[in-house]
Amino acid sequence: MGMSVGGAGKAGEPMVDMNTTPLIDVMLVLLIMFIITIPVQTHAVKIDLPPPSDTPIDKEPVFHNLEIDFLNQVLWDGEPVSYDQLRSYLQAIGRQPTDDQPEIRLRPDAMARYETVNQVMAIAQQSGVVKMGFVGNEAYY
Repeated sequence: MGMSVGGAGKAGEPMVDMNTTPLIDVMLVLLIMFIITIPVQTHAVKIDLPPPSDTPIDKEPVFHNLEIDFLNQVLWDGEPVSYDQLRSYLQAIGRQPTDDQPEIRLRPDAMARYETVNQVMAIAQQSGVVKMGFVGNEAYY
């Protein structure tokens, strides 16, 4: 914003600079209105938790360890298995009701091929296994 104070221009000439003060005032009012009208964001995650019960859970969790070593060999509870054997084990688990299925703990080695891990996970999904988790990921951080 500039202001001419005599001498530089001819007297009686129209001023060619635009007066931006009203524009700035309107912009500030609009900014304040937008800030006021924006709803407050609440960061909440909705989780369906089971209802509380007073009965203690005495049932030990049942799980199977499914490992893939650095040679891409699949181990079921420490014993080497083929893909057909693995499929039959997982199909037997998949036929059980969802609440009674044992948990499958998948522990791939850091040097295991992604293709092998992907194939094992695909077999588990096709077999109907719903309780599967990765174990030992903290070693890769």
